[in-house]
Amino acid sequence: MRAAWYDRQGPAREVLQVGELPDPWPGQGEVRVRVSISGIHVGDLGKRQGWWGSTMSFPRVVPHGDGAGTIDAVGPGVDPSRIGERVWVYLAQSYRPFGTAAEYTVVPARHAVTLPADVPDEQAAGLGIPGITAHRSIFADGPVTGQRVLVTGALGAVGRAALAVARRGGATVIATVRTPDQVEQVLAAGAQHAVDTAGGDLAARILEQTGGELIDRVAELAFDANLATNLEILRYGGVIATYATGAAEPRIPYWPLGFKNITVRFLSNDDFPESANEAAATELTAALVAGDLRYPISARLPLAEIAQAHELAEHSSARGRVVLEIEEAAR
Repeated sequence: MRAAWYDRQGPAREVLQVGELPDPWPGQGEVRVRVSISGIHVGDLGKRQGWWGSTMSFPRVVPHGDGAGTIDAVGPGVDPSRIGERVWVYLAQSYRPFGTAAEYTVVPARHAVTLPADVPDEQAAGLGIPGITAHRSIFADGPVTGQRVLVTGALGAVGRAALAVARRGGATVIATVRTPDQVEQVLAAGAQHAVDTAGGDLAARILEQTGGELIDRVAELAFDANLATNLEILRYGGVIATYATGAAEPRIPYWPLGFKNITVRFLSNDDFPESANEAAATELTAALVAGDLRYPISARLPLAEIAQAHELAEHSSARGRVVLEIEEAAR
């Protein structure tokens, strides 16, 4: 099969290779997916670069945890009727060496989610890491019906999914974006209220949007930078569900958090409970079908240009997702 891989960590153009690897075959409880689109997320970039102290768990890695395609083979214990089924996959390269940047990928059958016919592959291909992280950030501490939920960095990959599932879950969603010109974009994406972080006194402006009512939970992109603001806006017993931080070892104001009985939930996508993954997959698929979640696609590149795709993804931010077209590479 045609595939991309790296044998050591480092910059994209120095370590990524494209060539031929043996075709994989599914084992017990697994399916093989012929990949059409491979999604790229910051977690994939981090594993390749060695960010956050990560090391190579395998001597060779085919990158990318997310993708979409068609099941073309099943292993023992999997219903053969799944062959020919369009699916999106997640955790393809979590505790496994070979992800979706290849003509074929093999995943546990439960990590291949049926993809309805009216959902484009490129929308589902980048859903796993950011979407499931978003769902967990909103629902890990219970339902949000009637609650006020703040989603920071709401035009990012996780943020878009978080505001979609929070609103579908009955919450009032307040979103933060970087610049004033992004406010209309995030309102169009589903937020009921939006505040840009370029102005002064962010906490006061967030609470203006709620009529002074405190926030119940925050889906947090920048734990370190926003901690002081969150202390001001959260109710007693509120939740910060954080999946990223700028400073790796931020100072944490223990007593202010403790006095307000605030829960801080730290999230890492590779190790969520399987039941949480499955609940997220169901809801995210429904959000795609309903049109409540849509990702702008900023670039579509062939597998041969994976290094350029990684470089674009490192700077894409709110401009949209970068995806790899895999089927084209095999023709």
